Amino acid sequence: MDLFMPVFIAAAVIFGLVKRVPIFEAFSTGAKEGINTLLSIAPTMVGLIVAVNMLKASGAIGMLCGWITPVAEQLGFPSEIVPMVLLRPVSGGGATALLTGIYSDCGPDSFAGEVASVLAGSTETTFYAIAVYYGSINVRKIRHTLIAALSADFTAAVMAVLTVRFLLN
Repeated sequence: MDLFMPVFIAAAVIFGLVKRVPIFEAFSTGAKEGINTLLSIAPTMVGLIVAVNMLKASGAIGMLCGWITPVAEQLGFPSEIVPMVLLRPVSGGGATALLTGIYSDCGPDSFAGEVASVLAGSTETTFYAIAVYYGSINVRKIRHTLIAALSADFTAAVMAVLTVRFLLN
């Protein structure tokens, strides 16, 4: 497995030589395009990181969880996953930290642990994906995409609970 990348790179170089592609020029062009893409999405990414940190530091996520948890429990959602449902569209790293916390508090084989596992595998970091992909091509009108993506995240949360309830328990 340690040889995979060197063999892959060597194969790409050999293929380029056979096809008579100017390899270094193609590499340089790709690297320049990559840097330009990075520079075009950097302001959006900085804004997203600042917004996530402000939500965490202000306690807004905790307050929102306090409002949603009683309703979620009435609907059959384990209260432990509510923060993860709210944070997953915003921060993949934060959601992973919450997932680890659910595992250590409830256990990975508990209902909450299983729902959190399904949720982690079936949802997207919506705001990050929109920021990166739309930011790289300068799309500013994201309303319909955002509504559709957040609806998909909500549907994934509901289906995670139903899937675990009916298939795993």
